[in-house]
Amino acid sequence: MASTGTQIFAFVLALLGILGATVATLLPNWKVSADVGSNIITAISQMQGLWMDCTWYSTGMFSCTLKYSVLALPAYLQTARTTMVLSCVLAALGLCLASLGLKCTRWGGGRRAKRHAALAAGTCFLASGFLCLVPASWYTNEVIVSFLDANVPESNKFEPGGAVYVAFVSAGFLFVGGSIFCLSCSGKRHGPQDLILLPPDKLLLQQQQQQLLQQQHQEQLQHQYCSLSPLDNKTGYSLQDYV
Repeated sequence: MASTGTQIFAFVLALLGILGATVATLLPNWKVSADVGSNIITAISQMQGLWMDCTWYSTGMFSCTLKYSVLALPAYLQTARTTMVLSCVLAALGLCLASLGLKCTRWGGGRRAKRHAALAAGTCFLASGFLCLVPASWYTNEVIVSFLDANVPESNKFEPGGAVYVAFVSAGFLFVGGSIFCLSCSGKRHGPQDLILLPPDKLLLQQQQQQLLQQQHQEQLQHQYCSLSPLDNKTGYSLQDYV
């Protein structure tokens, strides 16, 4: 089973992954306007995200418009919304399970229960990383295809923004963290499988109770041995019987 330090490292990676996935979901710069052609210095910079479109003006003003209509959005954008939200939810669930599966925590039950919790947490992290990777890849492909399309005017061409790269990095963190948690459940286990991790005071009390039971058992054995009656004298041999 993986060491405590390795599990804590995986937990930190998963925590960074869920933070990055949440930030990427909310950022408006999934694609930004590209500076192509002869017009290198543009007066307006546009950004488009999953939930809003933002525009920077040459005067320094900044305005955003929310995307209220869901049916008017393309399929890849609707998929990106759904999968990114599911990714964040699964990663949050994985963090809760991982806190129970860590070897350094007092809660979570015995070793077998902790292994099951760690395995469930790793599965949630892997699924969350996959759900984060799919929309980032699909969105990037759509942006590149539109950028290389000759029918699209240069003023409407975009390139992948910072939110896409954050999503890719977050998916990598979630994959690594989930893999470590899943691998921590493999290998041979030595010792009792259902050993429950008790606080020191409860463990001492349990040891004292076991010693008391052993002493009572020994006293009962001694009492039974001492209570045995000797052999009746009449059953023995006497010399008077042969005189």
